[in-house]
Amino acid sequence: MQRRHGLSCALALALVALGCGASPPPPPDNPPPVKPAPVAVSKTNGRFTVPVSYHKLDNGLKVVLSRDTTAPIVALGVYYNIGFRIEPKDRTGFAHLFEHMMFQGSQNLGKMEFIHLVQNNGGVVNGSTRFDFTNYMEIFPAHSLRPILWAEADRMRGLAITQENLTNQQGVVKNEVKGNVLNRPYGGFPWLDMPQYANSNWYNAHNFYGELTDLDAATLDDVKKFFTTYYAPNNAVVAMTGDFDEAQALAWIREYFGKIPAAPQPKLPDIAEPRQEQEKRATKPDPLAPRPALAVGYHAPPRNTPAYYAMGLLDQILLQGDDSRLHQALVQKRGLTDSVWGGINVGLGNMFNVSGPTLWVASLIHDPDKPSSAILEAMDPEIEKLRAAPVDKATLDLALVKMRSALYDQIEGFYGFGRVDLLASFALFDDDPERINRLEDEFRKVTPEILHETAKEWLRPTNRTVLVVEPKPAAAEPAKDDKKPAAKDDKKKPAAPKPSAGGKK
Repeated sequence: MQRRHGLSCALALALVALGCGASPPPPPDNPPPVKPAPVAVSKTNGRFTVPVSYHKLDNGLKVVLSRDTTAPIVALGVYYNIGFRIEPKDRTGFAHLFEHMMFQGSQNLGKMEFIHLVQNNGGVVNGSTRFDFTNYMEIFPAHSLRPILWAEADRMRGLAITQENLTNQQGVVKNEVKGNVLNRPYGGFPWLDMPQYANSNWYNAHNFYGELTDLDAATLDDVKKFFTTYYAPNNAVVAMTGDFDEAQALAWIREYFGKIPAAPQPKLPDIAEPRQEQEKRATKPDPLAPRPALAVGYHAPPRNTPAYYAMGLLDQILLQGDDSRLHQALVQKRGLTDSVWGGINVGLGNMFNVSGPTLWVASLIHDPDKPSSAILEAMDPEIEKLRAAPVDKATLDLALVKMRSALYDQIEGFYGFGRVDLLASFALFDDDPERINRLEDEFRKVTPEILHETAKEWLRPTNRTVLVVEPKPAAAEPAKDDKKPAAKDDKKKPAAPKPSAGGKK
């Protein structure tokens, strides 16, 4: 499971603000009947289940509703099946640039009016670009659902694509790159760096934030074509959870989104990653970093296979929590670092909201007198133990408990948006949002033998990439005559920034 990022503070502030400035009304003489509890626990087997209501409109839009009346709020996500993994080769960073364009106004809303609509109703709004999707999210009081659905449909129907907006957002994105990566210690480490070193296929290995020259070269026609193609309803999912009337919510979605025309979708590029047969090592100079850093990345098994779920449990055993084996070996026993963190699809999501090839990564920052070689020597035996023999039942059971806790924390996290994220991802990738209720069973099917076979194949030393961050200035620029043009596919280039998990523009 990934570490959490910082959107929750903004939301907390917004929700606190909802309760300020007005005294509660006196209780009525005849209080209204209490609403029935949300249907979140099956009466037949007592297990926690997520309510899932799945629909498809005639124009191809997928709609997932999950009613939950525990609080009078709604979490809404609109996901488009276009991430930075499949953006055009000569337009790196375009998926992220376009995420910014979606906040610049639409057919009936001026610049910033979408954001004001949500915020003035006490909600929060954001967007992000990931490997396999670009998403837009809002969390707001339930009574605001109708206008916010209308506003989301308005920008899907007709975005304000102007040269002024494009030029403005090209500058914003370039500044985001500079602020999040180029001018920040450990910028892009390891979430943005590691895929570029570990992967071989350009689609998995290019600079996801984009080369600044490519961002400058984007034209208005590029933007219009991108919007028409990828932001069509048949390439999107609307998912939401919260306190709403399901029939009414679906009727509004049909009314506002149902008449938006579908668009032909291009053939997707081949994003397959070849089997890694030799360990890779890379060094990244970081003139701003005060201490060295180290990351190791292993290609993960294919998604939805027994080995993939086993990899999730190996992650729990090795990396998650103070009782994990790497934390014990590197922090508690040897004092080589004060923390070690990572996971599957780390920094860009979690093991459930990625569709193509992904990595399991462990990373840490350490003192200069603790060389990376010593850290690897302490790390390797813990991994080799898992490759040498199956774990005992107690170890597997503990990993299952930790995974179950992490899974339900994810489902309930961020005021229900964690649930929206999983429902939308499974609808987008699998056409099967009900998968959310089968995840726990998939982990329970993992045996010590499956865990062992997974470790032998996927934790091979030859499947590993080691990235060292050196806290010293980069090498001096070569003389002008010696300069060579950088190859477009040169994945050794240090990359750019976090495809905004934050995006109010």
